Amino acid sequence: MKDNLPDKDGFFGEYGGKFVPETLMYALNELEQTYKTLKDNNDFNAEFHRDLAEFVGRPSPLYFAKRLTEHYNTASIWLKREDLNHTGAHKINNTVGQILLAKYMGKKRIIAETGAGQHGVATATVAARLGLDCHIYMGSEDVRRQSLNVYRMKLLGAEVHEVNSGSATLKDALNEALRDWVTNIEDTYYIIGSVTGPHPYPMIVRDFNAVVGYELIDQSQESFGRMPDSIIACVGGGSNAMGIFYPFIKMDNVELIGVEAAGKGIETGEHAAPLNDGTPGVLHGAKSYLMQDESGQVKGTASISAGLDYPGVGPEHSWLKDIKRAKYVAVSDDEVMKAFHMVNKMEGILPALETAHAFAHLDELMPKMKKDQHIVINVSGRGDKDLNSVVEIEDIKL
Repeated sequence: MKDNLPDKDGFFGEYGGKFVPETLMYALNELEQTYKTLKDNNDFNAEFHRDLAEFVGRPSPLYFAKRLTEHYNTASIWLKREDLNHTGAHKINNTVGQILLAKYMGKKRIIAETGAGQHGVATATVAARLGLDCHIYMGSEDVRRQSLNVYRMKLLGAEVHEVNSGSATLKDALNEALRDWVTNIEDTYYIIGSVTGPHPYPMIVRDFNAVVGYELIDQSQESFGRMPDSIIACVGGGSNAMGIFYPFIKMDNVELIGVEAAGKGIETGEHAAPLNDGTPGVLHGAKSYLMQDESGQVKGTASISAGLDYPGVGPEHSWLKDIKRAKYVAVSDDEVMKAFHMVNKMEGILPALETAHAFAHLDELMPKMKKDQHIVINVSGRGDKDLNSVVEIEDIKL
């Protein structure tokens, strides 16, 4: 297996690359050269890890889920608690790294796209620390679903731009953010929130979020004396999954499982699971699996989770699927709600609806496991942001 991916052109096998207008090539090349210069710079890395420790609160714990383990009565279940990070999700890891790149590049204006709002909050948070002008693009449907996070972004001083085009979700927010970048390229840094987009973004986001997986290597040795048998993470764009998967890719004895959003069911076509029901194509500057029709037009998506409601996926995940190094499954909205309630009641943990997708796969996986095995679930974020959606979905009277 190649260990130097992406290659010099930004490809993981046949996926990735830079499929962008010429007006963006200068900015992407500038970013690539800056990152190449800084990624092994001792001062840069010291500042990054100091911020992770003192501002984010890393390392996040590896927690034994005793009641869930007893409930399934097979393998031991451990939780990598990214929900305990400052701002409540894994997104802060990447934004802490990218805001340092922006600082070193002298950029004074920050833009980002967001679906569930956690990346928007994390971006607004790090921009506030440096006193930088911050603009967040968010689909109007997600603004409605994630109103608490919208208010948090505004409290942090960011301007939230509501996007009404298309499906008014994450795909459309990313489109508008790219348009902004083309217009304001000289002074603007675009903090992409996932392992998607043109090279070098999938590599940069992966590298900054890989702190999760590297911590897990040490914590697994400390907690149960070896590497996990399986690691499970939800997959939308794929940053939380890639962050925890990446340090384990060469460890063939560690099973990597990504869980996509089956929405109303794969068979209905109303879902957000391109790795399960998509074909290779180009979206937002990179080639990857995506949901498209026979004419190459991007299909609409459907998911209970704003953060997974995206028709594409990071190119490195597409490569891992093709070489069969990672397994990608999908769970329905109904399965997600069942898991959401189970984790709350059994472990006293409120998972994000994105994260609940990973828990939902346990019903299928656990009967196949053995008592002496260990499973790690990446708890990518906490679910405070989703309570309005849950109340609406279940028609709860408060």
